[in-house]
Amino acid sequence: MAEKTFESQMERLEEIVRLLEKGEAPLADSMKLFEEGTKLSAALGKLLDKAEQKVSVMQESAQGELVEQPFHAEEAGK
Repeated sequence: MAEKTFESQMERLEEIVRLLEKGEAPLADSMKLFEEGTKLSAALGKLLDKAEQKVSVMQESAQGELVEQPFHAEEAGK
């Protein structure tokens, strides 16, 4: 089985949320959906963390050259 993309996993999570918000599924089905959603949420969080680690910011050095610097999420929010 091919690995699911971030986008396809996000779409499934959104679908699960919609189904649970409707409140029409029997309790057993709702529990299964909730469990699947929890697993997807954790997997998506890991993918986002991994992507954040790969992000870098290019800064200009004193000599005018671009230098790759690690991305710091805390500083990006400022």
